[in-house]
Amino acid sequence: MDHSKHKGANKHEGHSTEMFFKRFWICLALTIPVVLYADIVEKIFNWSPPQFPGSLYMPLVLGSIVFFYGGRVFLVGGIREIKERLPGMMTLISIAILAAYFWSVYAVFAGVEALFWELTTLITIMLLGHWLEMRAVSGVQGALKELSKLIPDTAEIIRDGKTEKISVSELSENDVVLVRPGAKIPADGEIIDGESSVNESMITGESKPVSKKNKDSVIAGTINGDGALKIRVTNIGEKTFLAGVMRLVAEAQASKSRLQILSDRAALYLTVVAVSGGLVTLIAWLAVGAEVGFAVARLVAVLVIACPHALGLAVPLVASISTTKAAQNGFLVKQRIALEAARTIDAVLFDKTGTLTKGEFGVIEIMNVKDYSEDEVLEWGASVDALSEHPIAKAIVSKAKEQKIDLKEAKKFEAIKGKGVKGVIEEKEVMVGGPALLESMNIEIPDELSEQVRDGGKKGQTIIFVIKEKKLLGAMALADIIREESREAIQSLKEMGIKTTMITGDSEDVAKWVSNELGIDEYFARVLPNQKSEKVKELQGRNLKVAMIGDGINDAPALTQADLGIAIGAGTNVAIESAGIILVRNDPRDIEKIIRLSKMTYSKMTQNLFWATGYNVIALPLAAGVLAFKGIILQPALAAIFMSLSTIIVAINAMLLKGKTLKRT
Repeated sequence: MDHSKHKGANKHEGHSTEMFFKRFWICLALTIPVVLYADIVEKIFNWSPPQFPGSLYMPLVLGSIVFFYGGRVFLVGGIREIKERLPGMMTLISIAILAAYFWSVYAVFAGVEALFWELTTLITIMLLGHWLEMRAVSGVQGALKELSKLIPDTAEIIRDGKTEKISVSELSENDVVLVRPGAKIPADGEIIDGESSVNESMITGESKPVSKKNKDSVIAGTINGDGALKIRVTNIGEKTFLAGVMRLVAEAQASKSRLQILSDRAALYLTVVAVSGGLVTLIAWLAVGAEVGFAVARLVAVLVIACPHALGLAVPLVASISTTKAAQNGFLVKQRIALEAARTIDAVLFDKTGTLTKGEFGVIEIMNVKDYSEDEVLEWGASVDALSEHPIAKAIVSKAKEQKIDLKEAKKFEAIKGKGVKGVIEEKEVMVGGPALLESMNIEIPDELSEQVRDGGKKGQTIIFVIKEKKLLGAMALADIIREESREAIQSLKEMGIKTTMITGDSEDVAKWVSNELGIDEYFARVLPNQKSEKVKELQGRNLKVAMIGDGINDAPALTQADLGIAIGAGTNVAIESAGIILVRNDPRDIEKIIRLSKMTYSKMTQNLFWATGYNVIALPLAAGVLAFKGIILQPALAAIFMSLSTIIVAINAMLLKGKTLKRT
């Protein structure tokens, strides 16, 4: 069993924010009269409240109620920590209030000074500190709960041509649902009818609505735009993308970073130091002849001031906020250590296809001979290709639609094996194909096109020719389309001083062209899938910390080998095992966000660790009474205030991370 994780999970087991709040107010009401009747009020203000029969025992009665009612939380927590052999904050508070209470009960009957006002204020302030902590933590968990509220309660299902409303829990896979304009999508699915724009900002962080059409995937909880959609349900319940996101966020929040492991260990050592220091303080003061009440007060102050409360909160709260913030910005942290590693990255290695490029053909350039225009080349070529299912043909047709070119009707369509396609348009034979088609027709490329065709070939582009009535009209250059966002991603990484590299199974020409287009520092071409991890090792061998960005399919060994594995384009599959971080969108610009969040998170964690431990260095000796000879004494109640203040500062500092933006300003 991972004891450190167990401890972190159980510190507030069975506790609620409301419980701490209620106990705080009740204990505060009981503490006020105890403080008013304490000797310290008379000493400071030279005033004492009216006495009444039994007023001598009033601090004992009210102090006992505060001890057993308000202090029970800490006593039960202390017993749990001791049972788990993980003494910590609850243990220290328990020892402190036990020592103060039993000494005070004895003092009332022995006629010496009791510590009831210190005891009641200590418990009340501790309850306030815990209430503030619980509010901060529940605020982070609340952000996760908000995700679960994205799923609507009902869905409009289509059965036998009619629609009826049913509970989302009654949906089954392959059901067809109707999503009206402005409604939430009830389950993951595929559009089978309709076009619309969908607001996916709550899932991907992308504020701009995403256009959706037939066969596109949609995610449960996202909001439909102005078009009605018929959707075939593909995933329900725990299988949905949103459920996967929540599961990953919860797992990441439960996992620990190196800094958290360090802070847990420091908290344990601080507990040992506090108990030892408290006992040494008690014995030392008794040995020099101090009153027992004074010595016990010093013991209590040392135990309280040394409580690793802030230390226990310093890292987990920041980590919880950063994990939730990541999910809200379109990337999922599977392992906290992965997010922590991002700030140290020296080089980013991109897998080309599907990451820097779209992984699909697109028309890059249209070349025409002098008697025809570019639009005519595209029009005649796309008109024949409209009847073909080939990816290159689809890319050409898509280009024609993009340029709003009306296609002509093609007849007698025929595929020419290994060469291209042909058809008859307006009684004229039109052929579309590669260099092999030109050779078979004995058509030579005219000088006006030859240089452009040769350049395209050098860049690894696919050249398709259009022939009408055995005359060459022109050519089209196609290539894997480079994502526009890739340029921004590479530029921003360079500005951060990070080396950019690319890996691809494509030829040297293609790799060189893409690298030059994007301004990538280094590339590896003709790399087989099983060789990718070797390239990661090669970069690591140059003392570089490497982040590998891939699609998580054939990149798994390389993602695992890298110092940071990032899976891009996860779609609805959020359980990619080999990656420490998963990008929801196919957007390499999010890598900059990961690095920025990592740096912000680390900065907040180190600031909090400083706050959580720094005050102990100053306050512990004061609590022990090293300056008592100068009249400077840290009372237990004041120690509790300092301890709670450090916790509140740590919590507020962590919460400031919520307002930080991950985009460049």
